[in-house]
Amino acid sequence: MRQPGEPSLAALGGRGLGATLARYVLATRPKFLSAIALPVILGTTWGALRAGAFDAAALALALVASLAVAAGGNVINDVHDHLSGNDDLNDGRIHPYSGGSRFIQNGILSVEQMARWAYFLLAVGTAAGLLLTFRLGAPVLAFGAIGMALAIVYSAPPVKLSARGLGEVVVGLAFGILPVVGAVWTQSGLITSEAFVLSLPTTFWVVAILLINEVPDSPADAAVGRRTWVVTGGRRAARRLYLLLNALALAGFAGGVAAGLLPAWGLVGPALLLGLAAGVAPAIDGTDTARLRRGMETTLAIHALGTLWTCGMVALAA
Repeated sequence: MRQPGEPSLAALGGRGLGATLARYVLATRPKFLSAIALPVILGTTWGALRAGAFDAAALALALVASLAVAAGGNVINDVHDHLSGNDDLNDGRIHPYSGGSRFIQNGILSVEQMARWAYFLLAVGTAAGLLLTFRLGAPVLAFGAIGMALAIVYSAPPVKLSARGLGEVVVGLAFGILPVVGAVWTQSGLITSEAFVLSLPTTFWVVAILLINEVPDSPADAAVGRRTWVVTGGRRAARRLYLLLNALALAGFAGGVAAGLLPAWGLVGPALLLGLAAGVAPAIDGTDTARLRRGMETTLAIHALGTLWTCGMVALAA
């Protein structure tokens, strides 16, 4: 049953170009795409400063490739969560942060249309990656192949890592370490431990997004055998883990300070964000749906503000 605020065929079912574009864009769950764009910008910032030059074309192609693959991964996830029965069972969802896009369940796009859209997005990502390869060389293929594989195996059987307690690890790699390290390389040609350290705060913040979004989905996930960290440990453990992830983001930033990548006074940013996270945490094992929704929104903001803050600190430390 469609819940208030969810997409509907009445609102999005027009045949014009604008309505068609709106349907397909919204089916990608665009609220979450900043989680891939901002790490690319962070890696680009540090890589360009390290190289002493900025390659705008490399950034543009890296963003197109990353956004297309991430969007394709979101659509693939919707397809397989529908086929498994997960989204049909999910009565506790909080749209648009959990329970998928609802485009299939609400009759806006068919499973086949969503699958074709996912393949198209992955093809766009591949094309942008190939253009970047022609510009920068074969190592781009390795970054692209890893990103593509993670987008697919997160949801698609038989691997379906999101059902095996590894979905959170996949998201940390795909939306944290990989885009930062890859973007550093596209600007500087370097793959260093410093780039890995720089990626840690945004990696932990993005896993926190997934963790809190799994909370309302956990009954449906458990019913179909999807062993997310919330299903495995329960809400109380998820609350503690949420706080730990945000504390680890602060520790990761401190690692960047120790490595000389970030100014020491910059720790005030992630420290304040940890305070925000502490305010969110009680909603995870509480019963107030409105408070949990606000917590999801705040967690997205923590990731965005924290990653942008890290970008600014990298520039100031250069």
